Amino acid sequence: MPFSRLATATTPTAHIGLGLAAVGRPGYINLGREEDLGEDRSVEALRARTHDLLDAAYAQGVRYFDVARSYGRSEEFLASWLAARPDVTDVVVGSKWGYTYTAGWSADAETHEVKDHSPQTYDRQRAETAELLGDRLDLYQIHSVTPDSPALTDKDLHARLAEAAATGLTIGFSTSGPAQADAIRAALAVTVDGEPLFRTVQSTYNALETSAGPALAEAHDAGLTVIVKEGMANGRLAAPHAPEALRAVAEETGLGCDAVALAVVLRRPWAGVVLSGAATVAQLASNLHAAVVDLDADQQVSHP
Repeated sequence: MPFSRLATATTPTAHIGLGLAAVGRPGYINLGREEDLGEDRSVEALRARTHDLLDAAYAQGVRYFDVARSYGRSEEFLASWLAARPDVTDVVVGSKWGYTYTAGWSADAETHEVKDHSPQTYDRQRAETAELLGDRLDLYQIHSVTPDSPALTDKDLHARLAEAAATGLTIGFSTSGPAQADAIRAALAVTVDGEPLFRTVQSTYNALETSAGPALAEAHDAGLTVIVKEGMANGRLAAPHAPEALRAVAEETGLGCDAVALAVVLRRPWAGVVLSGAATVAQLASNLHAAVVDLDADQQVSHP
């Protein structure tokens, strides 16, 4: 399993990953993104920004990079970065399928992505991802599984995914919405020929949204690698938006609210990788302090 590469990593930041959703397309939901990116959101500008972020992340010990078909050109940007750095062989690359990007590089499009978990969409998007990332892809995840997703019951799809797993690709899923715990538990029950299909789960978990925690612990106990997304609650846990209690702990530790928020998640015993969604190199550097934040029991209880 590719995440075994992280188990032997010696840098404290190896278990913080970099997600490229915020820089792979011109429109995204994070607070303050207009100030972060400025007016130039051309393909060339965001490609350069992505490469700068990847360079900084790799230099500081980050070894997991997360993209998706619906994150605009994130796969393309990551692929070109990898192609220009053939000596980078120790990273783990994850992508997702199930949403099609439809905004045409417009931040003002009425619809930015369309969800479809059918086998036909899997086949199409798997080919698109393979064309860009080739054998550098380690993990392929179903994007945003919910309890009513046909991906949980479609045997044809399960057979396709198991076939991909047999070639060495790790198969996982991400969750979204108010019933993440239900989706996680349903996915844990999916088997092909008596073997569990999914080996990773990526879910939203942060100081403002902890409902998936018990189910993620169950997934960890079942042998899945847990990847945590939205640990910053799309910017709501960063200054100046952070709750007063979080700002107080940040002041006590001398670090940013973002580092404290991510540190709380990173210290969950079931958390394998916690994603940074940084849009600037400065944000990334601040996020990475999460790996060395020393929180006492009271500080962690304040943000369960």
